[in-house]
Amino acid sequence: MAYFLTENFLLETALAEKLYHDYARHQPVIDYHSHLVPEVISSNRKFKNMTEIWLQGDHYKWRAMRTLGIPEHYITGKANDRKKFKKWAETVPYTLRNPLFHWTHMELKNPFGLEELLQSENADRVYDFTSKKLQEDEFSPQGLLTHFNVSMAGTTDDPIDSLEHHLALQKSAFKTKILPSFRPDKIFNIHQGDNFRAYVKQLGAASNVDIKDIESLLAAYRVRIDFFEKAGCIISDHGLSAVPHQGNMPLHKIEAIFKAVLKGDDSQGNEGREPFSFFVLAELCKMYCEKGWAQQFHLGALRNTNTHKLSLLGADTGYDSMGDFPQAETLAHLLNHLEESGKLTRTILYNLNPADNAMFATIIGNFQGEGVRGKIQYGSGWWFLDQWDGMTQQINTLSNMGLISVFIGMLTDSRSLLSYSRHEYFRRLICNLFANDMERGYIPNDLNMAGSVIADICCNNAKNYFKL
Repeated sequence: MAYFLTENFLLETALAEKLYHDYARHQPVIDYHSHLVPEVISSNRKFKNMTEIWLQGDHYKWRAMRTLGIPEHYITGKANDRKKFKKWAETVPYTLRNPLFHWTHMELKNPFGLEELLQSENADRVYDFTSKKLQEDEFSPQGLLTHFNVSMAGTTDDPIDSLEHHLALQKSAFKTKILPSFRPDKIFNIHQGDNFRAYVKQLGAASNVDIKDIESLLAAYRVRIDFFEKAGCIISDHGLSAVPHQGNMPLHKIEAIFKAVLKGDDSQGNEGREPFSFFVLAELCKMYCEKGWAQQFHLGALRNTNTHKLSLLGADTGYDSMGDFPQAETLAHLLNHLEESGKLTRTILYNLNPADNAMFATIIGNFQGEGVRGKIQYGSGWWFLDQWDGMTQQINTLSNMGLISVFIGMLTDSRSLLSYSRHEYFRRLICNLFANDMERGYIPNDLNMAGSVIADICCNNAKNYFKL
C-alpha cells in the first residue's frame, strides 16, 4: 500500500499542486504566536529523545492517550521516556481521522525523513532513529527553526520575566528573530487572594515600583513594557474566557477594592473582579497603542474543568475545553472604548467556540483603520479549531464577512519545535480551497492572481502587519 503522505498530500487538483509548490511552500514562516521556551532556543540544547521534544507539554497527545485509558503514569507520570513514547506509538493507529494522525506522520516525515506509520511494532526503532538524529546539529533547536525556514517566532512571556534569553539571542549570530510577547493575564485574578498578592509583589520587584494603588500598578506596567520593548517585543497577548464587563463601578470604588485586597481583605475581590480587570486591560491596551505594538485576544477557553485532576497534576495539563461565554457585547465595548480614546492599536481576535465565527468576523469590520491593511484581524483557527474543518470554517467565514486577501495567516500556538508542520498543513489547505474555487469557476482561473494572494496570506501580510 502506498504511503499516504505523498508530495501532493491534501492537494486534490493540479491547480492546487501548482499553487502550493510555486506560491506557498517556500515562503518563510512568521510564527507570531507560540509557546516555545526561549531558554531552549538560546542555549541551543539538544533534546535527548523524541519524548522530550514531542510529548512533553502536548495536551493534544495526552488527551488522546487518556481517551484510550492509558494510565497517567505513561502520560505525565514517572515512566521513562522510552515507555512513554511506546504508549504514544500504541495510541497513534487509534487517532485515524483525528488531526493527530496527520500531524504525527507529517512531523516524522519532516524533518526526520520517516515514511512509515507509527505503531507499537516499530516504536523502538523509530524512537532510536529519531533520538540519534536529535543529537545532530541540524536537529538542535536553532537547527530545526532554520530547517523550517522560520524568520520570526513570538514566544509568550509574563511581564515579570527577565527576558535574559531573548536578550542573549539578540546578541547571537542566530538569524531567526525570537521575540517576546507581553502576556499579563495573572493581573486579572484579583479574586485569587494570596496568589494574586504574591504576583503583585513579584511585579513590583521586577519593576522596582512599590505597588500600593492603581496608579503605581500602572506605573509598574509602564516600566515592564519599556523593558519588553528593548528586548524586541512588538506584540501583546491576552488569554481570557471573555472580555470583562466594565460595569458601572466608579474608579474610586475599584481603587478601594484593589487596596483592600493588597492588605489581605478578599471580601470584595469577586465583586470587583470584572470592573478592575476591564480598567486595567483598557489601560494596558492604550500603552500598547503608544508603543505601536499589536495586541492579541484569545477568547473562549473553559479552563481546569476537572478539579480532581487539577489537584493532582496542576493547571495546563489537558483539562480545558471550549466555553460558551457571551462574547459580542463586551468585546465590541472594549474595542469601541479604545477607538473613542484614539488608542485602538492593531488587534487580532481568536475565538475558541466555532459558534462565534461569524460574530468575530463581523466585529472586525467595525473598527478598521485608515492606512492600515486589515488593522483588526480575525485570527486563524485556534487550539481545538486548528484542524482541517476548523481552519476551513475560519477561512470561509473570513472570506464571506471580510477580506481573506489581508489575512495574516497561520501560527503554531505550540510548545514543540516540530509543530511547524501546522504551517505546511495550513498552506496545503488554503491552496486546495482556492484551487477548488478556480476549478468551479467561482474565481478567475488566474494562477498569478490567486498565487499572489496566497503568498501574502502565508507570509507577506504578517511581515507587513508586524513591521518586520
